[in-house]
Amino acid sequence: MEQLLLLQETKISEILGGQVDPRLEASGVLAKDGVFYVIFDNLADIACLDGRLSPESGENRLIRQKHGRHCGFEDIAYDPWSQRYYVLIESLPRRSGLFMAKVQEYDQNLHYQSDAWLEFTLQRPNKGLEGLTCIHRDGETLLLGLCEGNKCKAGAEGRKPGGGRIQVFRRGQKDWDRVGKIRLPRTLLFEDYSSIAADGDRLAVVSQVNSALWVGSLAPSSWDIVDEGITYTFPRNADGQVIYCNVEGVSWTDSNRIVVVSDKAKSKQEELGREKDQSIHIFEIPGRS
Repeated sequence: MEQLLLLQETKISEILGGQVDPRLEASGVLAKDGVFYVIFDNLADIACLDGRLSPESGENRLIRQKHGRHCGFEDIAYDPWSQRYYVLIESLPRRSGLFMAKVQEYDQNLHYQSDAWLEFTLQRPNKGLEGLTCIHRDGETLLLGLCEGNKCKAGAEGRKPGGGRIQVFRRGQKDWDRVGKIRLPRTLLFEDYSSIAADGDRLAVVSQVNSALWVGSLAPSSWDIVDEGITYTFPRNADGQVIYCNVEGVSWTDSNRIVVVSDKAKSKQEELGREKDQSIHIFEIPGRS
């Protein structure tokens, strides 16, 4: 597999300066109009970062959030047709023994408006929908929710490669109704899935465990993937070791570049993981420039 080409990266806390605690569990990113919007697992506020990743830019700020949940966010998506933002909450108890993901909706200024369930049953509170993106078909907005585990399962079964799943949701009277399912290719050997981004019918899917990106295309009039797509690894070090150990969010910046954010390294991870954690990275996809 070819490696992605690193163009630029920096720690998010260095861009924001003293505006926030340096512990930033980045979990999702959205590129829009030359700005990167970043959400966090441990923070309700949404970071707005200049696309040049310059600490001197006046664009860099935190958009404070007084309403809605205060933590537990996984991804962020934008619907240009309604000018609404959606932030994903992975899995919450809905009724006794039943878990579902939720989205919080924000207006064009990223002010909280409401929340709604994604009507799809999950096994556990911490193994649910990990990625979120918007597409527009037949005059309506649809949300694509990426399951963290293969076949949307938890535990060992969810780590068995070849069962990537994306759930499709349409807005109902109150919540988001599940209306379809996308099966990622069986040849995609990811053990987990951490984020998704759509650019028209083109999809980007990231795996944290595999430290890799898959790019494929969705059929224009069905929920089928048209081919096996291409998998790219995030750069390794000179010894071939994984150094991007905590990739979480992904968003297209243009047709051949992506922006990615990394979560905080886990305590058991070595220095290799900490060097790149809590950061934002811009990569070029080889062969597409």
